[in-house]
Amino acid sequence: MHAGKLVFSQLMEFLPWRRFDTCVRRYHGDRKIKSFPCSEYWRVMAFAQLTYRESLRDIETCLRAVGSKLYHMGIRSSVSRNNLSHASAIRDWRIYADFAQILIGQARGLYADEDLGIDLDATVYALDASTIDLCLSMFPWAKFRKTKGAVKLHTLMNLQGNIPEFILISEGKLHDVNVLDYLAPSPGAYYVMDRGYLDFARLYELDQAKAYFVTRAKKNFNFKRRYSHDIDKSTGVQCDQTIVLETYYSYQGYPQPLRRIRYYDENLDKRFVFLTNDFALPAATIAALYKSRWQIELFFKWIKQHLRIKTFYGTSQNAVKAQIWIAVSVYLLVAIAKKQLGLPQPLYTILQILSVSIFEKTPLVKLFSQADYNIPNTHSPNQLLLFD
Repeated sequence: MHAGKLVFSQLMEFLPWRRFDTCVRRYHGDRKIKSFPCSEYWRVMAFAQLTYRESLRDIETCLRAVGSKLYHMGIRSSVSRNNLSHASAIRDWRIYADFAQILIGQARGLYADEDLGIDLDATVYALDASTIDLCLSMFPWAKFRKTKGAVKLHTLMNLQGNIPEFILISEGKLHDVNVLDYLAPSPGAYYVMDRGYLDFARLYELDQAKAYFVTRAKKNFNFKRRYSHDIDKSTGVQCDQTIVLETYYSYQGYPQPLRRIRYYDENLDKRFVFLTNDFALPAATIAALYKSRWQIELFFKWIKQHLRIKTFYGTSQNAVKAQIWIAVSVYLLVAIAKKQLGLPQPLYTILQILSVSIFEKTPLVKLFSQADYNIPNTHSPNQLLLFD
């Protein structure tokens, strides 16, 4: 007799499945499909992410070993390598990309009150990209170098809660700075970037959109100083200047003054030169904003270590993009569950617990809590007792 819900099924209840069906209808995902619809494919791929499955054979073997539980996981179709391979090639990756955007919106609302650690009443985004290496002979569409393939994961992360709000999956040869063309800047928000995004014409577009940016200057940066502002050297700030660009094409791209800040980090024993269009914030706060950009580096490291995005179950472009978007969705799902359940554990610990208890019927509250969990008494007074 099946009593209680599997941990996997309880986790799936945090997802807005009606909105997932809307995404499926938008791209006709289940058209002429008699078995293994898009929702079941998502569940199987989510299972693979949560339990660290390495291949289609691995997924098939594990799920067939628990065949009696598949129905309760929401999987009605036969799970085979052929079905999974066909679904990876055919199920439109845009379905899972749109669904991830829905989860991003849900997670953004839950983490809106997270403390950034900086005295600043504004939204702060970190923009960066991470390269995922691929074998060019197996992934010929992933152009990167002459003998090497790769895809890039361009991410704009909201540093309040470390929630990715914009993701673009591109070929490895796409330069990072081109991603600025895909962004819709939010007025009043701060965009923190490294030197790879130093394109003055594109930065000027951010400025005209009433958004702020913080980035680093390159070594061959030519400028003319207009003003030098008072500084407090005890904060690590060595100079705070108002400058204009001297190079002709740079000045044509950004004709307005910029703020240049030189900062010395004692812990790293390194000097940094920052450029920003914000002239109001203290120089030390600008340095702290750039330091917070490290959170996106930790995000890339985290998902590469704990989610399956370095080895892929299919070789087509559709399969790779679908797997990455589902991996991002699983990250968001765990973040949403953590917030709604009020769990104190970090995401890494939650994933580890889920990976070894996915087929248990323990309530999630009890699974992540050391306190006693009282199961309500479901005994009915009208129920006959066998031994009375």
